[in-house]
Amino acid sequence: MTNLETKHPGEKEYLQAVHEVLESIESIYNENPQYESAKIIERLVEPDRVLTFRVSWLDDDEQVHVNLGYRIQFNNAIGPYKGGIRLHPSVNLSILKFLGFEQTFKNALTTLPLGGAKGGSDFNPKGKSDTEIMRFCQAFMLELWRIIGPNTDVPAGDIGTGGREIGYMYGMYKKLKSENTGVLTGKGLNWGGSLIRPEATGFGATYFTNEMLVSNNDSFKGKIVTVSGFGNVAWGVALKVTELGGKVVTISGPDGYIYDEKGLDADKIDYLLALRASNNDIVSPYADEFPEAIFVPGKKPWEVKCDIAMPSATQNELNGEDAAQLIANGVKYVAEVSNMGCTPEAIEVLHDAKIPFGPGKAVNAGGVGVSGLEMSQNAMKLNWTVDEVDAKLHHMMSSIHMACIKFGTEDDGYVNYVKGANIAGFIKVADAMLDQGIV
Repeated sequence: MTNLETKHPGEKEYLQAVHEVLESIESIYNENPQYESAKIIERLVEPDRVLTFRVSWLDDDEQVHVNLGYRIQFNNAIGPYKGGIRLHPSVNLSILKFLGFEQTFKNALTTLPLGGAKGGSDFNPKGKSDTEIMRFCQAFMLELWRIIGPNTDVPAGDIGTGGREIGYMYGMYKKLKSENTGVLTGKGLNWGGSLIRPEATGFGATYFTNEMLVSNNDSFKGKIVTVSGFGNVAWGVALKVTELGGKVVTISGPDGYIYDEKGLDADKIDYLLALRASNNDIVSPYADEFPEAIFVPGKKPWEVKCDIAMPSATQNELNGEDAAQLIANGVKYVAEVSNMGCTPEAIEVLHDAKIPFGPGKAVNAGGVGVSGLEMSQNAMKLNWTVDEVDAKLHHMMSSIHMACIKFGTEDDGYVNYVKGANIAGFIKVADAMLDQGIV
């Protein structure tokens, strides 16, 4: 860590992610001298390559704009690079390296042959016309297409990159390569996309959380659930939690959070999706549409009393004070649906209180899992039904939970899911690297 901090000063998100993994795998690493002799850690914490490029595009007034584009190809020991493209003003090298590093272990946990990568730009699609977004996506792909391919690197959607953006990028890739392949996932259902892909991260997170509950002889039935964010992920969580008998009572945005004591139902979720598509992530209009709901400006939903908390927005959104408040209010489980959604202090507070805590790399692996299933369908030139995809997703999340139990159960019976997920993912990637020599 000291060497890494010297080489990469200021990259706080990346260094935080690496520190969490190294702390978890210390014992297993020291028990296997072959990892040390092959310098697995030194090789694993540095990406294979980092591509940074300029993206120049014209707005509707024919004004030139310049953004930075990135692709971090982190590790391909177990398969082609796989990871989303994030379009958001906050995007920088540190965030994308953290996400690519996490993606390596998350993809390993899915049991699918996928390596880890991440990409994106500081471009903000909010407030842009469809034509402006198309021009940006085409300019972005003009640089990216050289290093991606269905057996090399398969990007996907992420924050700011939905089906529209994937479509524009794929259109340009297809023109440049003169071929139709499964090089991007998150495609439209009418041209190669997989059923339930938009809901997959939320569905998978709920399946994993349900496994946590079942292992404690518990269930979602009658549980109060707090969720942050209100995009596709929160949508998937709300749908599946409701189906399993729980009640989601919060959503949030940069302006604050909504508390809806009656819980989100199908009509409310449809309203949220339309709201998300038409504004800059603010949630306050929900309280105008549904008078029984309360809008709390400038705060996070972790002050609401709940049985299960599922942060689903962005990194480090739940801190130590939030965790302490959740515990004081009787929380029984926390499942990190967003990538690194909890700070190290929050995780420590939850572990000290023996609250079962599922880390993002395990909990939210369903998204990339179904992306992998989309790749399989593209390669075989067929489409699976909703039930087929959902069954494969459910099995995948159950397998990830079993791996966490295997490597994370402590002497007192408490399951340290962070340790379990990190060790399971690390062993798979590290052993593959050993098998392939020093490359």
